[in-house]
Amino acid sequence: MRIAVDAMGGDNAPESAVRGSILARDEYSVGILLTGNEKEIKKFLEKNTSDFKSIEILNAEEVISNDDKPVMAVRRKKDSSLVKALYAVKNKEADAAVSAGSTGALLAGATLITGRIKGIERPAIGSLIPTMNGGFVLLIDSGANVDSKPEFLYDFAIMGDVYLKEVMNVSSPRIALANIGSEKTKGDKLTVEAYNLLENTTLPLNFTGNIEAREILKGKADIIVCDGFAGNMILKTLEGTVIELMKGLKKELMSSTRSKIGGVLIKPALTNFKSKFDYAEHGGAPVLGVNDAVIKAHGSSDEKALKNAIRQAKICSENKVSELIQESIMRR
Repeated sequence: MRIAVDAMGGDNAPESAVRGSILARDEYSVGILLTGNEKEIKKFLEKNTSDFKSIEILNAEEVISNDDKPVMAVRRKKDSSLVKALYAVKNKEADAAVSAGSTGALLAGATLITGRIKGIERPAIGSLIPTMNGGFVLLIDSGANVDSKPEFLYDFAIMGDVYLKEVMNVSSPRIALANIGSEKTKGDKLTVEAYNLLENTTLPLNFTGNIEAREILKGKADIIVCDGFAGNMILKTLEGTVIELMKGLKKELMSSTRSKIGGVLIKPALTNFKSKFDYAEHGGAPVLGVNDAVIKAHGSSDEKALKNAIRQAKICSENKVSELIQESIMRR
């Protein structure tokens, strides 16, 4: 098993990608193909390990930034680290790809280079969100498709169902549709029609109905289906709320001698609470609906997050998630 890692993607590139790749190689016994500036990558490799076994470098002189227009960048920057990682997968030089770089470029590249699964009109990004009961929920789509059709949401549910069963070992994922109320008649035309498709499916999907945003963190569903606009709003709102909440608590705890003493006493509890929302535990979000395993790591990923993103890629490839999605789509 060999994973192509875009070493130049993300806020902490290439150091986090290199360090995470070393950790993944040692812990998960995978081969690593690092794509990017060879000189920079070698510098961090030599700094962090003396064992270069199962780690290779594919030189790439260009980098796709978040300011680049995704499709145009993928087509024009053929010598970029992201594009070379995806072509390595397409050409069977690697089994899966991981990148913490531009989400739009990775999605465009995965679609144009590895190709869409037959029967899937729009690939989607599935983000794992930690819940208050210590579990997680898969939010799909979390930003790939701003404008969606009911049929897209139905496909998202199918793809999410396969992913949770095969990668996260959830035997019968509870699928809910993000909406402004629990009643089946609630919502706009998109959600009402998507509800009907999910309710009347002939596939063995465990559809449980609508779910409101305030219920997401309670763990009442394993998969939440929505269009990419709503999904990205949900994801960013939750991320921002957790960050500001922790900042606010820290500020209050440091405001007086008395509160500082109290802060010392509750620090273990706060640390445990914060760890529940650590994206690094899951590593990244799969791009579902393309022909190969492609994982989008968080832009600010550290080595732990990259290591776990590589683990996700390995499991997706080994369990043939793309092939199983295609089989499910053909049966719908």
